[in-house]
Amino acid sequence: MLIFKRTKKLLLGLVIAATAFASTASGIFMNSDENVKADTATTDKALQLDVKAAIAVDAKTGQIIYSKNADQLLPVASMTKLLSIYLVLQAIKEGKLSWDQKVPVDSASYQVSQDTSLSNVPLKKDTKYTVRQLYQASLIYSANGAVMTLANAVSGSQTAFVNKMRQLLKSWNINDAELYTTSGLGNDEIGSGKYPNAPVKAENKLSAKDMALISQKLLQDYPEVLKTTSIARMKFNNGTSETEMENWNWMLKGLTKSYSELPVDGLKTGTSDSAGANFTGTVHKNGHRIITVVLGAKHANDEDTSRFEQTQKLMSYVYNNFTYTTIKAHTKFKNASSLPVYHGKKLTTQVATKQDSDIWLKNGTSVSDLKASLTGNKKLYKKDGLEAPMAKNKVVGTLALNAQGQQLEYLNGNSKLKLAATNTEKIQKANIFVIMGRAIKNFFTNLF
Repeated sequence: MLIFKRTKKLLLGLVIAATAFASTASGIFMNSDENVKADTATTDKALQLDVKAAIAVDAKTGQIIYSKNADQLLPVASMTKLLSIYLVLQAIKEGKLSWDQKVPVDSASYQVSQDTSLSNVPLKKDTKYTVRQLYQASLIYSANGAVMTLANAVSGSQTAFVNKMRQLLKSWNINDAELYTTSGLGNDEIGSGKYPNAPVKAENKLSAKDMALISQKLLQDYPEVLKTTSIARMKFNNGTSETEMENWNWMLKGLTKSYSELPVDGLKTGTSDSAGANFTGTVHKNGHRIITVVLGAKHANDEDTSRFEQTQKLMSYVYNNFTYTTIKAHTKFKNASSLPVYHGKKLTTQVATKQDSDIWLKNGTSVSDLKASLTGNKKLYKKDGLEAPMAKNKVVGTLALNAQGQQLEYLNGNSKLKLAATNTEKIQKANIFVIMGRAIKNFFTNLF
């Protein structure tokens, strides 16, 4: 009995010592391709776009498929209305406005609506218009007085609404925007509605990337906007007369620059002397939606279709040179397929993607060409591994994917496709004898 007690004491001492000296694999398994740089950037020199800036993104994932000067701040003119309309739809959702609610026309909005040199429907000062009427005029005909009236209905003044726009952009991590008006007109064009203490010639400026993110948020949160942006023609009744509104988006079916291979259904144009011709477009083709933005296209006159021609080139480039690819759930990647386990029956566990995920890959590239790195979820760790026991299919880490020959970039700033990784098998805990045996082995291994 004395010998047994001494032996037991010796074994316990060895376990304690071994635990103190032993070290296992770190919680992060990385492959040698972690720092691989893409061979090409998102700006393809083969695509010669005659614009100052441009971007093409996936509407669902925010993957940037193409970009040119996408971070440069430029005048966006009436594309501003996409942001204003987001806030109008938000107010309707929150019950602060209703579609059939009739709102009065304030003085500043009325004065702007009478300017025939601008895009407008002629509002009457003594007439109230429904939110729906003003909303339709703002999106279809880019009516400046109409969107100003809506802004006043939401916030009480143009200035208060612009401040609300600024706050919304900051919540989306857009911090460099210059915003002064609700319509996209210059601050000197809206009379008493101008933003106070701003430069006389102040105008709204955003980047192509900013506009893509605003459009993505609008489509994700209020997809019903497409029911209106896709309307080619509609009449506006101001109470005494009707205005024929033809959508300024000439890529819509039935209009001048429609193209059967690209069923464009939105979103918004923007034009000014300083901006040139801008267009934020969106198309749903083969089951997948992309958003494109072109800034600073040629605008020789009101009949110039350059912005739509450049947009067609960009949209066609995406669909002709990239393949929308699904990474299936339970996909494993070489050198990033396992994580260490602490006190498990097995010292590692196999991991794979949790769910289906989508990515645009250059033609000729497949999922098997993707390179992955794997990071363990430290909240589930004890010391240097996942703590056993653990049920199957728990999110145990993150896979970060690179594509060879293609730079991955996303609107949220990610430079890799990040996917949840789950353990493909139940993690069972080792018994005390196995744990003690491993500790003794580690102790002597480190000792010598």
